Parts: sequence; C-alpha cells; structure tokens
Amino acid sequence: MRKRNRNKKHKNMSSFQVIIFSFFCLILLGTLLLMMPFSSHDGRITSFPDAMFTAVSATCVTGLIVKDTATYWSVFGQAVIILLIQIGGMGVITIGLAIIRASGKKIGLWQRSTMQESISAPQVGGIVRLTGFILKMSAIIELTGAVLLAPVFCKDFGIGKGLWYALFHSISAFCNAGFDLLGVREKFSSLTTYSSNIYLNLIIMLLIVTGGIGFLVWNDIGTYKMRFKKYSLQSKVVISASAILILLPALFFFFFEYSGLGWVERTLSSFFQSVTARTAGFNTQDLSQMGESGTVIMIVLMLIGGSPGSTAGGMKTATFAVLFLSAVAVFKRTNDVQCFKRRIAEETVRSAGAIFFMYLVLCVGCGMIIHQIESIPLLTCLFETGSAVGTAGLTLGITGRLSIISKVILMILMFLGRVGGLTFIYAALPSADSSNSRLPLEKISVG
Repeated sequence: MRKRNRNKKHKNMSSFQVIIFSFFCLILLGTLLLMMPFSSHDGRITSFPDAMFTAVSATCVTGLIVKDTATYWSVFGQAVIILLIQIGGMGVITIGLAIIRASGKKIGLWQRSTMQESISAPQVGGIVRLTGFILKMSAIIELTGAVLLAPVFCKDFGIGKGLWYALFHSISAFCNAGFDLLGVREKFSSLTTYSSNIYLNLIIMLLIVTGGIGFLVWNDIGTYKMRFKKYSLQSKVVISASAILILLPALFFFFFEYSGLGWVERTLSSFFQSVTARTAGFNTQDLSQMGESGTVIMIVLMLIGGSPGSTAGGMKTATFAVLFLSAVAVFKRTNDVQCFKRRIAEETVRSAGAIFFMYLVLCVGCGMIIHQIESIPLLTCLFETGSAVGTAGLTLGITGRLSIISKVILMILMFLGRVGGLTFIYAALPSADSSNSRLPLEKISVG
C-alpha cells in the first residue's frame, strides 16, 4: 500500500513541479543554516531576509549579495554557501538521483524523466550514463581549477587560507555563481585587485566558459573530440553563439570602455567582462564607471546568459540563436528556420519567442517597479533586475541598500531565472487540451 501511495504522489507531481519544489527546499535549508550564530563571523544571528537572500543567490548561482561573503560569514557559513552553489549549479535533481544510484537503488522511468528535465537532455535514453559523466567531469574540472588557482592564493593568503580560496573560487567560477572571498582586501571588490593578472584571469574565464557551455556540449566533445561536423545541432549552435557573444562585446569594451588602461589589462578586462556578464558574476573593473552603452550591452549579455543544460542561467545562448535565425528566415522569406543544413522545429521557435518575451517583461517590468520604490536611476535598476533574472550576479552597488520589497522582487527573479520561466509556468498551469480540434485560421498584419 505504501509503495502505491508513493507512486500516486509521483504521478500527481510533474517533473517541473519536482524541480521547483527541490530548489525551494534547498533554499529553505540553506536559509536556516545561514541564520545560525556560527554561520556569521562574529557569532550574531543573521536576519531571515538577509539569510534567505544569500541562500537564494547561492542556490540560483547568481552572486548578488547583501553581506560581504569574506568578512561577514564564518568558514562554516562560507562552506554552506559553496555547497548551495555546487548543488544549485549541478541541479538538485542531478545530485539527488546520483545519491540514489550510489546507494544501489534502481532509478525508474519517472526519476529518469525528472532528471531529463533537470539537465535539459533531449531524450530519456542514456540519461543515467550522461548524469554520471556530468558529475565526474564536474569534479575533475573543479579540482583542476582549484589546483591551478592555488599558487596565486597561497602566495597572497598563506597555504591554509589559500587552498580554501582556490577551491571556493574554482567551484564558484565553474558554477557561474560569482561569489568571492576577496572582500578581505576591500568589501564587495570581487576580482578587481587581479585585473592585470593574466594567469588568474585566464583560469577563471576558462572555468566560467566550461561551466556555462552546457553538459550536452561536453558529451559531444568527449565523444567526437574535435570532429565538429559530428556534433549535434545544439552543440554547434551553442559553440558558435558563445564564441560570437564573447568576441563582439569584448571588441566593444576594448575600443570604447577600457581605452585608458594598459594593453595587457585592457585586453584582459575586455574579454573578462564579456565572459562574466553571461551569468558568472565576477568583475575585474568597477562597473559603476562604465558608460551607458556598455551598461546596456552588459544587460543584454546577462539576459542571454549561458547555454541549455549548463550551470548558467539566463534565457540561454540557444534561445538567442534561434531568435536570430528566425529573423533571418523572415528576411529571406523562407518557410523554415535553418542552421547547419538542418531545419529547426516550429515548436522550438515558438518557445524561444515566449522565453525572450518573458525575460524582457520580467527585467523591464521589475526594473520599473524598483525604480519607483527606490528612486534610483532606471538604467541602474534594469541592470540589477537583468542581473537577477539572468542569474549573473553583477551589480552597480545598490543591492545592499535596497528595501525589503525590492529584495523580495530580486529573489523571485533569481529563482525564476535558475529554474527557468517555462519550467515554472508548466508546473503552475495544467496541460493543454490534447484534442485535434483547431480554431479557424485568420491572418493579421505585423511589422
């Protein structure tokens, strides 16, 4: 009887609802742990709003903070934060089902379906093997990153603290979280003190790109190595879009934002800001000094975010690419959206349009609300909401001084940005009628 009841509960909850519920439970647990006196540096009890904001930001791998991570939180508090980042970045369902598998229990079709939705896999078949590959590769990449970062941090902070800093920043960069421990030098300073360090900049950028490019791309690279033609269409689109979205903004920043810096720091800062804007959350230059054009570009990059099935958030590079290709198809007056000699399904094009509309409304609408509440310049508010819904974690320095209402808005945006707007809607709304009847067709003029 108990088994039947469990199965009924599973059938009553969709995969989308399970994903949302899992993230919510993780956030609640993280909030309670961060409220404990031993989580703060000076032993004080952290208020519920501040603890919850930090837990949401960490679980949703965003990086927006109201308390400086290095100076406010104890080592235990920092460990809670990095654990939330790790689980949130890899996906609660992925970690949970990996534990089930390690315990020797069988993973049924319902669990496989949930896992598929969690990592945006195209099919249920081979999902357990893919999950094992993801967890193994993530551990290897994060440990390699920590080893490579260790010489820099051990030199500056000593062996014990240096090793902890190396591991923390490796996980934070790979999971595109943007949390850092460098506030010991200057609060909320991020990586600005390392803006000219070529070695550290390159490692952090590689970790960000590796985590944000998507698990399915890894799988193709692992299977086919450098034979690009054999990659799936998604991998080809993601790699091409990611390369363009890194190069073009970097050129803009190089020529128009950082022209006053030396050549090395100018080049590093340009590429770093281009890479980190798509959901990573670190910065090597003071973003408040950026011009309005650069700020707008950063907002666009934050909204686009990383790639499907990755540790990153945002509306995703594939969504942006599909929208661009759809526009090209309209300009060429072709019936199908095409790419790499393949036709993209109409359902995918419609979903891309819906996702774009949703992110745009959330960013602009919530930005205007915060602008009215706080009397802060609208562009600054749009930067904050774009950072939240894109789970980027970059800020122009207003997060800590926002009112409770504005912080709640940002928490909701971070949550929606991580679990995915469509996931939330599919979980909340019932499935559409599957009957074959269709309404009469009538054309309207657009454009």
